[in-house]
Parts: sequence; C-alpha cells; structure tokens
Amino acid sequence: MKPVFSLLVVPIAALTLAACGSGDKDHAMSGHSMAGHSMGASSAPATAGHNSQDVMFAQMMIPHHQQAIVMAKQAATKASSPQVKKLAEQIEQAQGPEIQMMTGWLQTWGASKPSDGDMHMGDGMMSEQDMKKLDKLSGKPFDRAFLQMMIKHHQGAIRMAGTEQAQGASADAKALADSIVTSQSAEIATMRKLLG
Repeated sequence: MKPVFSLLVVPIAALTLAACGSGDKDHAMSGHSMAGHSMGASSAPATAGHNSQDVMFAQMMIPHHQQAIVMAKQAATKASSPQVKKLAEQIEQAQGPEIQMMTGWLQTWGASKPSDGDMHMGDGMMSEQDMKKLDKLSGKPFDRAFLQMMIKHHQGAIRMAGTEQAQGASADAKALADSIVTSQSAEIATMRKLLG
C-alpha cells in the first residue's frame, strides 16, 4: 500500500507546484525573470507575504524615484524660488531612503533590480526630451517647468501606489504605497499653490 501512495503523492505535488508557478508568469513584467522570485517565496520566512505586484511596484517605483531625484538636484542650482528649492530638497530627502528600502526588498525577494535602461518605465515619467528641456532652463522658467513636470510625475507615482494598495500582498510595500499617496498628494497641493 505504501509504494502506491508515494506514486500518487509525488505527481500530485508536482502538479500543484506547477500550477502555483504558472500564475506568477502571467503577472510578471516582460524582461524580468520571476524564477528567483518564485524560489525566494518558498525558501525563507523573510520573503513570505509578497506577490508579483509587489515586485513590479518596487521595480517601477525605483527608476521613478531616481528621476524625481535628478529633477530635484537640478532645482538646487537652477530654481529661483526658495519654496521650489525647499520642496525639491524635501523630495530628494524622502525618495532617496525609499529607493534603498525597495532595493532591499527586491534583494530579499530574489528579484532583479531595475537597470539604468528602465528609466522610461512607470506612470508619469518624463521623456528624455522633457529632461533635456528642463536642464536648459533656469530661474522662473525653470520653476514653472519643474512644478508642472513634478505634478505630472507625482500623479503617476500616486496611480502606481494605488495599484499596489489594491493588488499587493507585502504589508511593507503597501505601507510605502500609502505613504507615497499621502505625502505626494500634499506636495501636489503645495506645487499647485506655487504655480498660482
């Protein structure tokens, strides 16, 4: 009786594992391997409680934040408004540590971190032309362009965070998404006031 039972359990377990693995591929971003993600999810307790949406959120939000920091650093030398400079500093100080946090999650989850080529990813990202245009400006024209672009940029981050709130599984990633919605909504309100 024992050998027959073993012969039944092994194929059933294999089918169950195969079924679990195939779901991840449907939600995976193209170009990013989910193999490490699937392995990590079952190997250590620290990686439990996340899904492919959490991975995609971190992989897309990192380059999104990196672009905001590039824009914020430009404001330090090109902006004429002290309020714009202060806001840019605030954005840089908030988003730098968030990049570190998300990079750590991706390592823990066994997922790849975004490459420099992923700077075009994400909702609300500025095009290369937008970034070049901003780079050529200074003074009041810079202030206006920076505020308009950063509002669009923040709106994209809020939409991405909303998807994470609705579909993510990681408590940490969902908490960051909540924080992004709250802080960046407040910053949008400030930027709209500065634009008049």
